[in-house]
Amino acid sequence: MQNLSVLVIHNQYQQAGGEDSAVQAELSLLRQHGHPVLHYTRHNLDIAAYGAARKSSLLLSTSWNARSYAEIRELIRKHKPDVAHCHNLLPLVSPAAYYACKSAGIPVVQTLHNYRLVCPAGTLFRNGQRCNGCAEGTLPGAFSSCYRNSRIQTAAVSLMLGAHRLAGTWKRSVDAYLTPSQFCRDTFIRSGLPAEKVHCRPNFLARDPAPRSSTREYALFVGRLSPEKGVLEMLQAWRVLPHVPLLVAGGGPLYTQACRQVASANLPVKLLGQIGREPTLTLMRGSSFLVFPSRWYEPFGMALLESAACGVPAIASRIGAIPEIVTDQQTGLLFDPDNFGEMTEHVRWAWRHPTEMEYMGDAARRRYLSTFTAEKNYETLMKIYNTALTN
Repeated sequence: MQNLSVLVIHNQYQQAGGEDSAVQAELSLLRQHGHPVLHYTRHNLDIAAYGAARKSSLLLSTSWNARSYAEIRELIRKHKPDVAHCHNLLPLVSPAAYYACKSAGIPVVQTLHNYRLVCPAGTLFRNGQRCNGCAEGTLPGAFSSCYRNSRIQTAAVSLMLGAHRLAGTWKRSVDAYLTPSQFCRDTFIRSGLPAEKVHCRPNFLARDPAPRSSTREYALFVGRLSPEKGVLEMLQAWRVLPHVPLLVAGGGPLYTQACRQVASANLPVKLLGQIGREPTLTLMRGSSFLVFPSRWYEPFGMALLESAACGVPAIASRIGAIPEIVTDQQTGLLFDPDNFGEMTEHVRWAWRHPTEMEYMGDAARRRYLSTFTAEKNYETLMKIYNTALTN
């Protein structure tokens, strides 16, 4: 399948995150193996320039975007790719991309980076709590503001999900789904996706960042500062950890509140804001351990993979896909996501037992090399493409 040509379709986010990075890594992986790659992309930053009427039109175009349909059809006509690989389609691409591909006889593969097919917000998390309110249908979500704190935008996504569920789009128009974890696969199968179409394919790193340095000077958090990530709860727990320096790398809606919390309690915490990938990896290599206190059903956790590749153990929540990456007492320590007292105990123990944590970091690095490298990921991807092509 060396000459297999791939059309990659992705709607970029306003603030680049894990999904955008995963798409770039996949593009690089395919090109490194000699595959001709087309990249159809639209960007959510364009919405800022829309007038009121055009923004209102997103209520319907989120379900079917005629422009994206026409542009993808034209790309296929000109370049005749063998397979289409979709990532985020919300809101400017829309599931019209599937129909553009299928009408031209191109098999469709869809990576499910989050829970969007069963949750308008994509997180299964609402009002500070885990939520399965839309598991049986999207009507409950249509009357909430769980997507971008907007009833109108949430209604648009709920309409899209409901319309395409009724139309059978999810079952008939996609040949293979990719999930980053077994936990995600099980979740989507329970929601009604055909089990034979849903394949587990863990995330990977396009480049091995190499093991960490000899310095072990601080604990580290890397990620978006948002409610589902457990950031404020982590900072609250840090009130009883004045001897453990913590660096926090990331931006997000809770950044200002986190700054106030750190200042008011005089915590040994430094908030770095959003920084680039290379500075983040440098911080990881100098850390004692990564703290990963997610409270939602984490689909994977790229920071966990990066820390493992750097030989850094993690103290993480026992929820979602996290136990598929972090093995308790072997490559890190796990705690109940609703018990930050347990997290505090783990942090205190880890800080006092650097030798044991060193062993766990070495084990995490070995796990990365055996399971999560780009080459192993490529082999899995080719098998899934072949399945889509032969269905």
